[in-house]
Amino acid sequence: MNAIKMFAASQLFERIIIGLILFTAAIIGFESFPQWMTPELAKWFELAHGLVLAAFIVEAAIKIIAKMPRPLDYFKNGWNCFDFTLIVLSLLPIAAEFAMLGRVLRLLRVLRLINAFPELRLIVETLVRSIPSMFHIAILMGLLFFIYAVLGYNLFHEHDPTHWRDLSYAVLTLFRIVTLEDWTDVMYKAMEMSPFYAAYFVSFVIIGTFVVINLFIAVVINNLDEAKYAYLKKLEHPELHDQLMATLVSTKSSIQDLEQQLSALKTRQLEERLQELGPASPHDRSNNHKT
Repeated sequence: MNAIKMFAASQLFERIIIGLILFTAAIIGFESFPQWMTPELAKWFELAHGLVLAAFIVEAAIKIIAKMPRPLDYFKNGWNCFDFTLIVLSLLPIAAEFAMLGRVLRLLRVLRLINAFPELRLIVETLVRSIPSMFHIAILMGLLFFIYAVLGYNLFHEHDPTHWRDLSYAVLTLFRIVTLEDWTDVMYKAMEMSPFYAAYFVSFVIIGTFVVINLFIAVVINNLDEAKYAYLKKLEHPELHDQLMATLVSTKSSIQDLEQQLSALKTRQLEERLQELGPASPHDRSNNHKT
């Protein structure tokens, strides 16, 4: 058991998994060139995908065994749940019946590289941590888009129906403007009516791009600093709960082994003592009887 735990925590095990993921990515990339694919090569690739899936099943089994005597701790890690879900979905019959679903599941295995590198995990954790703050900024941006879209429709839909035909087209046009992709073409078209309409576009670019978009960046950077601080705190205190439990289990097992060895040693010493004394002589028995 201890050997499995050590292997699951070793760099060799991690490198093997990274190699399998990169191998899967290479196969998926090669399959995207239909001119190179032949029926015989496709069979070999299907076999390779099956072997990789079997290897991932073994990996999950090793990690679950390494969590003994509390195997459910494996599912406390979100990335482990993601890996296990991919395995279960790949084993379902529906994945074999629908080729597109099978390809998507294979492609999702490449995302496991995020779990293999702590730096990538840190970035993803930062994005997840930023979602609540981003949600409120998204509401603010939605209000901004709605106000400017309705205003733009009423101002320009007759002169420029291509970009301001209705509310949906107006929102798409504003999205084009906020990305700064050829937005001046839309502005010059509106300025044919009046040069003062440039204020509409300039104000939207300033508020939507230079203010709101930078709020997203500020939130991500702030949460990145917090995630880095939390990661450094973990490095300062590497003895996490799982490691402490594993140490306690190992220590308890060692104590039990020592107790058994001490008990066996006492029994052996008692037997040797009795053998040294030997059976009592008849003269000793008679003296003991008189006494």
